Amino acid sequence: MNTHLAELGISSELIAARRLLECEEATRLEVAEVGVDGREHLLVPSASAAWRSLKAAALVDGIDLFIVSAFRSIDRQAEIIRQKIEAGVAVENILTACAPPGFSEHHTGRAVDLSTPGCRTLEVEFEQTTAYAWLDKHAAEFGYYLSYPIGNSWGYQYEPWHWCLKDDQPCNAPDLHENMRSSVV
Repeated sequence: MNTHLAELGISSELIAARRLLECEEATRLEVAEVGVDGREHLLVPSASAAWRSLKAAALVDGIDLFIVSAFRSIDRQAEIIRQKIEAGVAVENILTACAPPGFSEHHTGRAVDLSTPGCRTLEVEFEQTTAYAWLDKHAAEFGYYLSYPIGNSWGYQYEPWHWCLKDDQPCNAPDLHENMRSSVV
């Protein structure tokens, strides 16, 4: 068990029960997009290229998408969870919305949290947007899939904003490809 998990009180039993697999932290990253706030959103080159193609195709169809969050280091993930714990949120509740450090697709540099103008970020209401409908129909053409559909097997809340570039080495769980098929239908 990594030291962050022990420090945060996240047991190896919880990791095993949810069948989470560790996600390797990306080392080769590039700027995929710069947010309106000037923040650089980093992805691995393959995910960055796929993102740019997806975004351009969406724009042709009148859909404006932007990255809210992309690569996140294991240390940053631990910091986010630590802040929530210090704010009084129970670890069990945190882990329905945040992956434990070392287990987030964001570590791989292939995951993006997306939004569209006029929609609050990181909210289920994203599902009601034309942007989500477009992603649901077209994201797979660019290699992206919805990671956490309703009722996903890892115990995460439904995240219609979280999309990840398919890779030969999935990090979430052994049945990732099964979830991919059900989310792209």
